[in-house]
Amino acid sequence: MAKVPTAAMAAGGLIGGYGVARWTRKRQLGGAVLVLAGAVAAEQWRREAGGVAASALTVAYGAAFAGAHPLAKKVGAWPAVFGVAGGVALASWLVADRRS
Repeated sequence: MAKVPTAAMAAGGLIGGYGVARWTRKRQLGGAVLVLAGAVAAEQWRREAGGVAASALTVAYGAAFAGAHPLAKKVGAWPAVFGVAGGVALASWLVADRRS
């Protein structure tokens, strides 16, 4: 079975979580997508880069989610989500995916 890069998993969780929340109008459902993707990515980060790196990337994932909210007021919702997702994907690739 092919491994999904953690960069794609983390970015997909942020983008997918927002998309599900927006299109279903159920924030809890979008939050579930966000948390599930983050948990899967965190476990893979731990296996590939160790506990300290996984903790740092998990904090970055949460900070990206939180940071998208004020950023959306300045640039719009989708640009904010894509921007923070790209940042988390880059960090994930640099710390975990590049090694494999």
